[in-house]
Amino acid sequence: MVIVSITPEIGLDELKTYAGGLGVLEGDKLYGAGDMGLDFLVLTIFYRDGYVKYRFNGEEPIPEPEEQPEEAYKVLKPDKQFKVVLRGEEIIVQPWIYSYKTARAVLFEAICPMWARRLTDRVYIEDSLEHQFLRYALLAKASAYYLKNRVGLENISIIDLEEAHTALTLLSLNNYNKFRIIIHTPGPWGHPGFPGDFIAREFGTFMSDYVSLTELALERLKDAIVVSKKQEDVIGKVFPRHKDKIRSITNGICLKRWMNPKLYKAYVENKADPSLLKEARREAREKLVMLMHKYKGNILLDNRPIIAWVRRLARYKRPYFIARFIEENPDINAFFLLGGKPHPRDNDGLNYARWFRRLHLRLSNVVYIHEYDISTAKTILQGSDLLLFTPFSGWEACGTSYMKALANGIPILSSRDGGVIEIVEDNVNSWLFGEDIRDFINIYSDPRAANIDEKDYEEFKKKLLWIIDIYNNDPEKYWEIAFNAYKTVPEKVNIINVLKKYYIR
Repeated sequence: MVIVSITPEIGLDELKTYAGGLGVLEGDKLYGAGDMGLDFLVLTIFYRDGYVKYRFNGEEPIPEPEEQPEEAYKVLKPDKQFKVVLRGEEIIVQPWIYSYKTARAVLFEAICPMWARRLTDRVYIEDSLEHQFLRYALLAKASAYYLKNRVGLENISIIDLEEAHTALTLLSLNNYNKFRIIIHTPGPWGHPGFPGDFIAREFGTFMSDYVSLTELALERLKDAIVVSKKQEDVIGKVFPRHKDKIRSITNGICLKRWMNPKLYKAYVENKADPSLLKEARREAREKLVMLMHKYKGNILLDNRPIIAWVRRLARYKRPYFIARFIEENPDINAFFLLGGKPHPRDNDGLNYARWFRRLHLRLSNVVYIHEYDISTAKTILQGSDLLLFTPFSGWEACGTSYMKALANGIPILSSRDGGVIEIVEDNVNSWLFGEDIRDFINIYSDPRAANIDEKDYEEFKKKLLWIIDIYNNDPEKYWEIAFNAYKTVPEKVNIINVLKKYYIR
């Protein structure tokens, strides 16, 4: 029986079809499912111009489309075109097939008319609310057509709706017993809603003046999954009427995709060894230094720790923690690697990019890698010495970048959020700071947020200074923590174990 996942984005090694963590996670699931021999089908959109890339005029970020690389068109195979109806017009849809062993992704591209073609230009970048709605209506209708006519509903065991954007599919298919919704964020961007007349026009049903897609899915489905244990509490408070149907399956990563090959081989063969870890980390550090030289020519690292903050630039992830720390400690014996890009219409995120760029230009011990993608992430998360993970408590559904670092024997300093608290033991395999908050505190309007931020920052600063001192003056302690991470974490975060919880009962 076919397992189906419908997602707004997917991060595959050869394609620019994702914006952040959800896409990368879905790619990891596909590769993991293929390795397990599962009949796994992902349905998503083929974004011709990817997400966004940046160039800088001094400190000013200039966003541009992100063209697909040549490799994308070598690994995709065209399937037979079909038609769906949007705005009363026939839309020609081109499905592209990406295959990995027994798993495959079908990426839908709108071909014509021209207004519909623009719906599949760039992930999460729209001109209007209607543009956003029509994009996900297209995904819903294309998915429904493909499942009914190319797969056969009788051949499907389960359909997972990844995030609420995909819940419009429920209006095109009535087999509710086969659907589940997977909630990947408590943040408002993950719970879109649309005017009822939009939905009535495209799906023939008027439900109310405004329809929340998360509420739509939770009302109709029996099963909702969140991606860490903590989120059972948080999402249960965000959607209290449905808390009894919410359960958790914590995210994982495709180890073969993200681990240093030497470390992965030793993990598979159960031959974890401290000397092997040091050798693999030394080689990975050399590769990382070569990457940093592309962004800054005159780098003198010596034996200083490379401390990385690399994530999507969004307010709740608190990039201002590391930027503030660097400004307060410009001469500290450490090197800082900053990475990530903001949504081009997120003013907060753009300001963080300017701040990171300013530090990059003014300080010799800072490099900002604004072209942060899967390839650079692999290099950074295998070659750094410490990863910082700083989300505001309650806002990070799970996160996976820290899993990738830990699996490579790179300790983290993290706030107590997402899946971290299921994996990290403070001062044993990494370090923690801040409160474990189970309420969803609005960081934009709740006056408590600023006080929590300041308290968290002070503990973050104190611990980071302490960790830098350990690295420089007590290396045996540092490598003990690092080896504990490598020894204890891979099995906990292996995507194979996650998929077993999802699909094998």
